[in-house]
Amino acid sequence: MKKLALHWKIIIGMALGLAFGLTLSYTGNADFSKDWIKPFGTIFINLLKLIAVPLVLISLVNGVASMTDLSKLSKVGGRSIGIYLTTTLIAVSIGLVLVNFFTPGEGFSEETKQALITKFAASASTKVKAAAEIKERGPLQPLVEMVPDNIFGSMSSNKNMLQVIFFAILFGVALVAIPLEHSKSVKALFSSLDKVILKMVDLIMKFAPFGVFALIASLISEIAENDPSKAVELLFALAKYSLVVIFGLLIMIAVIYPTMLKVFGKVNYKDFFKGIFPAQMMAFSTSSSAATLPVTMKQVEEELGVSEETTGFVLPLGATVNMDGTCLYQGIAAVFIAQVSGIDLTLQQQLSIVVTATLASIGSAAVPSAGIIMLVIVLEQLGLPAAAIGLIMAPDRILDMFRTVVNVTGDASVAILVDKSIKNEADNLQEA
Repeated sequence: MKKLALHWKIIIGMALGLAFGLTLSYTGNADFSKDWIKPFGTIFINLLKLIAVPLVLISLVNGVASMTDLSKLSKVGGRSIGIYLTTTLIAVSIGLVLVNFFTPGEGFSEETKQALITKFAASASTKVKAAAEIKERGPLQPLVEMVPDNIFGSMSSNKNMLQVIFFAILFGVALVAIPLEHSKSVKALFSSLDKVILKMVDLIMKFAPFGVFALIASLISEIAENDPSKAVELLFALAKYSLVVIFGLLIMIAVIYPTMLKVFGKVNYKDFFKGIFPAQMMAFSTSSSAATLPVTMKQVEEELGVSEETTGFVLPLGATVNMDGTCLYQGIAAVFIAQVSGIDLTLQQQLSIVVTATLASIGSAAVPSAGIIMLVIVLEQLGLPAAAIGLIMAPDRILDMFRTVVNVTGDASVAILVDKSIKNEADNLQEA
């Protein structure tokens, strides 16, 4: 009997989680999910986060140490950042075009507006405070924070992934620079650790269907609580806005990435989709690029044939700074709030969203709902009230799931494009 593929097991887990969560809500047992189901989802996310830092550190050291020409590292980094910025600009531009064309904020009743702002006032206040802390940082603070003063402290949190990347590159470069007789044993150690860490990912993924079930069931119970009709009523009020966001995200996945892969990488999108699908499902259920990173790295390397040195650098960097889905959403959300508030944004103001959202996406942590914190900065730059984020918080957790899928798909696409370009360049040099 043919063994059921992992992605089908994850889909079944999601479907059963959805059905179970709705059943609990309709029977008035939403608290059961919080006490007895959600903890298993939390354990699963913790397992993924547990493995993320060691995986990035070991893979990147391994990749850099295997390079005979260190100039290749600068090529990988430069091309990665260049493509990341390009796709981010494309994403936010698509968002602005869609929100201006469909105008989801027009005809929004004042009564509904006030009800939403009041209901989510406490949550909005928390996000505004978090955004204020980020705004207080100096312009070069991200650069300062990238260089750790204690690598063990950096490895204690997934939020410090850039610091881990910095140390891993420095360590790998040093391994290449010292004589082979001194580096040989260390390289062998990291090569063995790489195999151990990948086997740990395999073991964790056996728990994936159950973890996804718990995550989806608890999410549905939290949104619907014991009265699903109220949740449906709130979501229905924001249905047009939500559909515009999802439509924009689908354009990125179904048009932009396939076109880039086909034109610049000569990659069949069907093969790409088949390889990356488990990572997309994990992104959807966890809403976290960081938590999904171990799965993304495994799929891109093993199923899509990207080299370890490219995967180890491009994907952790992408999970930290490349947020195409988040950026597209910020553009739509900012204009939507302006439309609801009766404010007509000028072309110059909307172009400023492109720049602000692009820069803000670099600071968006790879954790659930971090994008909404960055949205506060975008709103304040436009002169819109930060408290207005309460208007869009009802469907945000659901939209965050879709945004994360786009973020992860974008990271994988860039990894393939960078790897293809490096390999093609090397082949051309050999032929010459």
